[in-house]
Amino acid sequence: MNWERIEGNWKQLTGKVKEQWGKLTDNDLDIVAGRRDHLAGKIQERYGVAKEDAEKQLAAWELTATDAWFPTGNQTK
Repeated sequence: MNWERIEGNWKQLTGKVKEQWGKLTDNDLDIVAGRRDHLAGKIQERYGVAKEDAEKQLAAWELTATDAWFPTGNQTK
């Protein structure tokens, strides 16, 4: 999944993020604002994992993203 697409639909995807990383607060997600590096940092902070582990978690999560996650009309061909 293209991270730019995730970033562009961040508000709609915060629920998916919280499903994966429930320790992240609404304030954390507002601060992240769709920026991948900030999300990795918040995962590190809240879960006490190394940067590499946070990146691996993010990469795995990105692979699960499907068109169904995105609002109708924003799907890529």
